[in-house]
Amino acid sequence: MTGFDELEAQTPELVRPYVITKGRGLPDEEQLSLITLVTATADHQQRPTRLSPEEQSLLDLCSAGYLSVAEIAGHTQLPLGVVKILLAALTEGGYLVTRPPVQRASLADREILEEVLNGLRAKFG
Repeated sequence: MTGFDELEAQTPELVRPYVITKGRGLPDEEQLSLITLVTATADHQQRPTRLSPEEQSLLDLCSAGYLSVAEIAGHTQLPLGVVKILLAALTEGGYLVTRPPVQRASLADREILEEVLNGLRAKFG
């Protein structure tokens, strides 16, 4: 049977991510994927806006250089969704700069590869 004490202990864990993100929703996957690189802008310390402790810790972490969203989530030990929401808010506020992941290279044409292989075999035997 569930007691009142057990319910009270679970409540802060359920409310905390919502409070941290201020009720904002997740950004698009194109905006912030796991491998999107994030860094702080050069003038991030001159902005007068007051940040939450979580946003400030993310900003401090990102000011050291480019980190991926997954690395940031690992360092802060916050849920990935919360980190994405906070990073999106800091990016919109002009505190962070994101760099999209490099697109995969297209595969080489099989016929060209076979011609190169045949040419190498003919030359080197």
